[in-house]
Amino acid sequence: MVPKSWIGLGLAGHRVLLVSLALLPCLSAQEIITPTEGPVRLLPSDAAILESPENRKDLPCTVTPDKPVLGFDLKYHVNFEVMLSLRELVGSENQLTMVFRVTPEGHPDGTYFSHHFQVPAIDHDEGGPAYLNGTFNVGEGKYHVDWLMRDRSERMCSFHWDSEASLPPKDKQMTLEIATGAVQAIDPEIFKQEPPIQREQKQAPLNVKVMMNFAPQDANGSALQPLETRALLSMLRSIAREPRIAKFSVVAYNMQQQKVIYRQDDSPQIDFPALGQAVKSLRLGTVDLKHLVQKHSDTDFLTQLMTSEIKDPKDSLDALIFAGPKVMLDDGVSPETLKQLTDVKFPVFYMNYNANPQLNPWRDAIGTAVRVLKGAEFTISRPRDLFFAWTEIMGRIVKSKVGRAATAEATLH
Repeated sequence: MVPKSWIGLGLAGHRVLLVSLALLPCLSAQEIITPTEGPVRLLPSDAAILESPENRKDLPCTVTPDKPVLGFDLKYHVNFEVMLSLRELVGSENQLTMVFRVTPEGHPDGTYFSHHFQVPAIDHDEGGPAYLNGTFNVGEGKYHVDWLMRDRSERMCSFHWDSEASLPPKDKQMTLEIATGAVQAIDPEIFKQEPPIQREQKQAPLNVKVMMNFAPQDANGSALQPLETRALLSMLRSIAREPRIAKFSVVAYNMQQQKVIYRQDDSPQIDFPALGQAVKSLRLGTVDLKHLVQKHSDTDFLTQLMTSEIKDPKDSLDALIFAGPKVMLDDGVSPETLKQLTDVKFPVFYMNYNANPQLNPWRDAIGTAVRVLKGAEFTISRPRDLFFAWTEIMGRIVKSKVGRAATAEATLH
């Protein structure tokens, strides 16, 4: 494991050293302790501390656990923050080791995690707190967490807490991506490939095209935030996991750069690693000079993209799905252009990711186009929105497919 670096910041005359152990993509993650055989073997001192109900404070620290939060990946994320004073770390280089155990209620065994990271030499005049943040995934259920941290001098800080993850009654029909009572580490690779899906074998399998705008909520933002990337990928993974879809086409683009960054046509599986390489290569926060001198270049790009993809002669689609944050343009796609697209035979949908719909309740350029095409728009602000939107979208796709097949058969007779 590679430890997260320490970052010094000036604040009110004090140098505050912030330590981030945030177990999120692109950051260092905790490691699950996996025994080669038999039960997990810990240092005797660690085992004794985890079993003791008392909290140790010879290495003074404060642990603040948060309530489990359901993520767009349909897994509960349990976050906790650890605070300790820099004065406790004064001296030559040190090493902090974190070990904790997460035990589901009614289970005899827990899942063990560990994390090691280096502490640089700290002067005696250093002041302020240091913070560490941890995260792990769980399914629905009740859990007990036994946690400790020690330094090279074997000073200990320990803490114990209970945590419960439960869907509200109105969301009980949701199917999570993690089993009840399961405990997992955060996966640091968010663009990892989906495992193979057993597709339904039918004479006329569903064929879907997804046009996704990989862009931050802030149109002028210089980077996609981890939460934004996870939300967009969760939309795509919901589609990729649908067993009734056999063929996928993906067009990933970025409105800020006004270009298509990735394309995949008529494939049995979406290539997430290849998509990830394309997204990571984006240079947001910069604008091509030709776009500055060309009036309404953003509208022209979107118009050309929509017309070419919707009317692509090689496509035999059962649905077209737009996805991404809102695209607010000074001038939308012209009504004349949209009229040329209204003869599409397949349903059109828009999964609009909008984390704060109250701040931007207006229909954007894509939403306006989808409305003219008699499609349906769904605002995705929370994980439950994604689950129920995709359920409805699939219902409409299947209904449309059946209806068009029945019409075709009636025409033949």
